[in-house]
Amino acid sequence: MMPMAYLYAISHWPQGSTSSRGRPKPPASLRSHSFKENSVQNRVVIVTGGFGILGCAVAAAFEEAGARVARIDFAPLPQNAKPWDIGGVDLADVAQAKVALDVVEDRLGAPSVLVNIAGGFVWQTLEDGGADAWARMFRMNALTAVTMCKVAVPRLLQSPSAAIINIGAGAAARADAGMGAYAAAKSAVARLTESLAAELAGQDIRINAVLPSIIDTPTNRADMPSADFTQWVTPQAIASVILFLASPAARAISGALIPTMNGSGSHQGYDCVEEAQARIVVA
Repeated sequence: MMPMAYLYAISHWPQGSTSSRGRPKPPASLRSHSFKENSVQNRVVIVTGGFGILGCAVAAAFEEAGARVARIDFAPLPQNAKPWDIGGVDLADVAQAKVALDVVEDRLGAPSVLVNIAGGFVWQTLEDGGADAWARMFRMNALTAVTMCKVAVPRLLQSPSAAIINIGAGAAARADAGMGAYAAAKSAVARLTESLAAELAGQDIRINAVLPSIIDTPTNRADMPSADFTQWVTPQAIASVILFLASPAARAISGALIPTMNGSGSHQGYDCVEEAQARIVVA
């Protein structure tokens, strides 16, 4: 038996608005509104770490949705680089980050979305390593995000419905052996996301993070050949979540740490450089 609320909704739905199967269909005005809610068309998007596998997937998703995308990376420019892509940038350096954003703004316009993907990974026990590895992981993963947020926020606030999406890691919740430095750095990214969202609450900007599990990349498959790849999340799946978080449809979400861990059973082609600053095993 149908709930009364459902029956009431059907009885008050505009006449003639049913599908070929007789199911209620929203009016055209609502359907077009939904499309606009998810639109990022003509927005200027900055993707750090944009020359890696995940960065390429995210950039491609935004471009397919009609956004104008600039990729900024520590790695050199790849062969498929566009005039507004920028390589060789130390994103943990405030001066270099400012120059990179000036170039993007000059070539594409004021940014309204920042996606912080730049980072790296090292597996090292404390016995085999030490403070150097911890400092390196913190600089590559946390300081790059902090610096880009610091430099970009004043510019982002000039655009309506601005958004920052950081890349954390599911592995940061509990560190296994050899994962301490990486997990600590990604934990800092999560805390940055939460604190910045609280700091900017009430302004027209949202700050969120996605927390991937192991990402399905060629390097990860080579390093773990006996693993079940179908349980790994694909770069394209992560890109879809990021695209949603950047859209007006996600305007009510800020300060969220969103696990992205569901495998899809397959991966698409990889067109970009996989290594930007270091080998990445988990996001």
